Amino acid sequence: MRILREFKIPDFKFPKIKMKGIENIEEVNVDYEKIKKQEENKKSQKTYENTNYKTIKEIFEKSTTQYSERPFILEKFNPKGEFETITYKHFREDVIGLGTALTNKYKLKNERIVIIGENTYHWYISYMAMLCGVGIAVPVDKELPANEIENLVKRSKATAIIYSARKKDVINKIEDNLPEVKYFIQMNSDESLNGRNIGLNTVIKAGKKLISNGDNSFMNIDIDPEEFKVLIFTSGTTSKSKGVMICNRNLAQNINAVNPYVKLLPEDRFFSILPLHHTYESTIGFLLPMAVGSSIAICQGLKHILPNLKETNPTAMLAVPLLVETLYKKINASIEKGGKAGLVNSMIHVTNALKSVGIDIKRKVFAEIYENLGGKIRFIVSAAAPIDPKIGKWVQDIGIMFLQGYGLTETAPIAALTPEYKAKVGSAGKPVICAEIKIDNPNEKGEGEVLIKSETLMLGYYENEEATKEAIVDGWFHSGDIGYMDEDGFLYITGRSKNVIVTQNGKNIYPEEIELMLGNIEEIKECMVYGKEDERENNELIITARVIPDYEKIEEKYGKDIDDEKVHNIIWEEIKKVNRKLTSYKAIKNLEIKKDEFVKTTTMKIKRFEELKK
Repeated sequence: MRILREFKIPDFKFPKIKMKGIENIEEVNVDYEKIKKQEENKKSQKTYENTNYKTIKEIFEKSTTQYSERPFILEKFNPKGEFETITYKHFREDVIGLGTALTNKYKLKNERIVIIGENTYHWYISYMAMLCGVGIAVPVDKELPANEIENLVKRSKATAIIYSARKKDVINKIEDNLPEVKYFIQMNSDESLNGRNIGLNTVIKAGKKLISNGDNSFMNIDIDPEEFKVLIFTSGTTSKSKGVMICNRNLAQNINAVNPYVKLLPEDRFFSILPLHHTYESTIGFLLPMAVGSSIAICQGLKHILPNLKETNPTAMLAVPLLVETLYKKINASIEKGGKAGLVNSMIHVTNALKSVGIDIKRKVFAEIYENLGGKIRFIVSAAAPIDPKIGKWVQDIGIMFLQGYGLTETAPIAALTPEYKAKVGSAGKPVICAEIKIDNPNEKGEGEVLIKSETLMLGYYENEEATKEAIVDGWFHSGDIGYMDEDGFLYITGRSKNVIVTQNGKNIYPEEIELMLGNIEEIKECMVYGKEDERENNELIITARVIPDYEKIEEKYGKDIDDEKVHNIIWEEIKKVNRKLTSYKAIKNLEIKKDEFVKTTTMKIKRFEELKK
């Protein structure tokens, strides 16, 4: 799937950190009995209490009843207004109203329905209505061009499209090319039925009227845990998109898999930044908090991250490495500008020492950093790609639990996760309780392809039996990822097999390893490492770094009015320092300066093949 879109993290800035000194830890009341009990519990802790959900409908019924008056979704429907709170009760009524109307009045039971739009309350109710009995949900990337949206509607054989107001122009453009679509349903619209067009609010109202007249048919629909319920097209970073078929059991097992590793509470609030059409956000960022009675605050967009954090005070944030790295760099830049880098480092050492004896005062000492993140953040979860362990350790050092997860669309998505009671920064986590992971044909370092056998594993690829048989052999899914497992059973991902650079002498080089090292160079904003054919040397591959410079940092360190040649030389000198840490065959031999943004998926992974075509 081609996504001709350039994803860019906005250049937000944190206010200068004015952190005071040792007085921040004065008057600390130490409850030694409590500390002793916590340490004993930690030593005996294996996993938290397990759950055994079979379907998402089971979770929906339980949570929307048990937590009916609690807040569920927080959203700014008016961009200049305040966040509005929607309770579990309101959510339940809208989902059941929508489901009743779609199945009975509009005759869409067991049909395929495309859902496309930004993260919004109406996306959540549309997806949940599908999972609870309407038919097959087809979440589609809102950033796709019109022709690709049209193609996916046809490939999925969808007979209805639920779309946000921002996608109205695109839908209008392709509507006449989709005669098989019975209804085009616009989110947050009260439009009456006009041809094939209707507002989602109108549909919900029609369903609620049926319910008031005694129609309970929707909630009486039995869900087969094994039934094909969600069709998700992969982002296709290395090849043409495949349709992944997901069932209720896959999704419910994700909830069962996370609960033993991470203790979540109804008081927790998730901050929704990542796109909901990805299983990472729609499962772990939506279905999981719903299962435990937590709330979800919807970020208005990347440029609104900082103000929205302060407005909604979340406790948990799902992120991708690029976002975590950006937060890390921006916070530390503000610390340096305030002349507090030495103090912060000292306080990290002091608080780490105190924590080692059971006294945790990090939230008090680093309160100013916390306030910039909303004041209550306790979890940051990074997934979708490897991250520099140094960054994860820093997050832990300031007192925020840093967790990493691993999985793919094909595992819906969780296959491994860091247990919060035994965090290992740098690892992608331990296999979750419903999964097995093994390394296929490991080399002398123990590295090989990661194979997964899991209850979260997809039913197969949509209308592609050949690809399914190639990917799943004897029940084991061949992930295409390269990694190893340590003596404690923690998984480490070192690269993608399809990204591997194979040199003339048969050496394998995984570019992700080098990219993480280049990420430590202040003058580099983003980079991609690849093997460039050298026609003068019989097409031998030259290890090449394609780099977007951090011009702001370069200007700060070297002054203004620096030309392109000088920028190239500055970065090349830093790369030479990295090369000294690499074995000779991995050393970067060529540098390309890139001025525009990389082509990326909506989870901010560089689309290498698209990038190299440019």
